[in-house]
Amino acid sequence: MRYRLQEMQRHTVRREKSMTKKIIFFMMAALLLAGGCGTNEPDNILLEEPAQEFLDRAPDLPEEDQEQSEGQESRTIYVQVSGSVAEPGVYELAEGSRIFQAVELAGGVLEDADPGRINQAEVVQDGQMIYIPAYGEEGPSPGGVQQEDGRINLNTATEAELMTLPGIGASRAGSILGFREANGGFSQVEDLMKVEGIKDGVFSKIKDSVKVD
Repeated sequence: MRYRLQEMQRHTVRREKSMTKKIIFFMMAALLLAGGCGTNEPDNILLEEPAQEFLDRAPDLPEEDQEQSEGQESRTIYVQVSGSVAEPGVYELAEGSRIFQAVELAGGVLEDADPGRINQAEVVQDGQMIYIPAYGEEGPSPGGVQQEDGRINLNTATEAELMTLPGIGASRAGSILGFREANGGFSQVEDLMKVEGIKDGVFSKIKDSVKVD
C-alpha cells in the first residue's frame, strides 16, 4: 500500500513538472510574440512621424524660384544703340536687360551726352532703338526712331537699324530699302507685305516695332 502511494506521488510530481515546463514554454513564446509586435509599432512611428513632420515644416518654394529651377534659358534679344555713345551699333543682350546695360555695351556715354533725358532703368525690347541725346538736342532722334516708343521709321531707317528687327537679315533689309527707293517710301506699315521675302509670319513679328512717318 505504501509502495503504491509513493508511486502515485512520484507520478503526480512528474505531471506537475511537465505542466510547469509547458506553461513556461507558452509564456516565453507569448512574450516573444508580444515583444515582436511591440517593436514593429514603434518602428513604424519612428519612420512615419519624422517624415511627415519634415514635410509639414518644409517651406514652400516660391513660384519664381520654381520657374528658375526648371532650367529655362533666357531668350537673346538685339538692340540698336546710337547717339552720344562711344561705340554705336547693334548689341546682343539677355531678355529682361535694362537700357543702362545696353549703353555700357556701347562703351558708355560721351561727354556731351544728356543721359538724364531717358529712363535707363527701362527694360529693353527686342529690336528696340536706344538713342542717347546730346545736351541741347531737340526733336526726335536721328534715324526716325522716337525715343519714347522705340519704333523704327521705315522711311528713314538704315540697313543696320532694320536688321535689329526680328526675322530681318541683310537680304530682307536690302529688299526693304530697295522697295522704299523704288516707290518713294512707305505709305503705311502694311506696305511691308509688298516687299519680297516678307510674308504674314515675318510681318506679324515686326509690325509693332515699326512705323511710317
